Amino acid sequence: MPRKTLIICHFLLLCTIALPIRAEQATLKPFAPGSYQQLLDSNANKPFMLVIWSITCSSCLKDMALLNKMHKNRPEMNMVMLVTDDASATEQIQQILAKNELTGLENWIFADENPQKLRYEIDPVWYGELPRTYFLNKSHEREGISGVLSQDDYETLFKKILN
Repeated sequence: MPRKTLIICHFLLLCTIALPIRAEQATLKPFAPGSYQQLLDSNANKPFMLVIWSITCSSCLKDMALLNKMHKNRPEMNMVMLVTDDASATEQIQQILAKNELTGLENWIFADENPQKLRYEIDPVWYGELPRTYFLNKSHEREGISGVLSQDDYETLFKKILN
């Protein structure tokens, strides 16, 4: 390889390494008292899935790749993400969402000192187990499921709420 070409290649390699790669940042809406109704209102007459997760929930983190796959396979399915951590975890939340290509979804973050109050507003019989996923049809009749779901589970529930 000629010396000039080698120098150019070396320079380009250094530039690639030196330039920070900036992943798309998610807009994290603050989830406070009244936000659940706001979420329902903004999705009036539309089915959607509400995924509730946390950076400390290993099952939630393992599920992110499948959520990304489901989002790509079913773009007509409106997915809304709600992280139960507070603003002090924003950097980690952003990294997880970017890594799993979920920054383009509607993303919310708990923003109240009393997380129990927020959980109760979403569902009075939900005590905080994660992951928690709600499937809401266009009338906002819903089904809440705690735990990890398979791709088949998602597909079955999507069909149920999209009809």
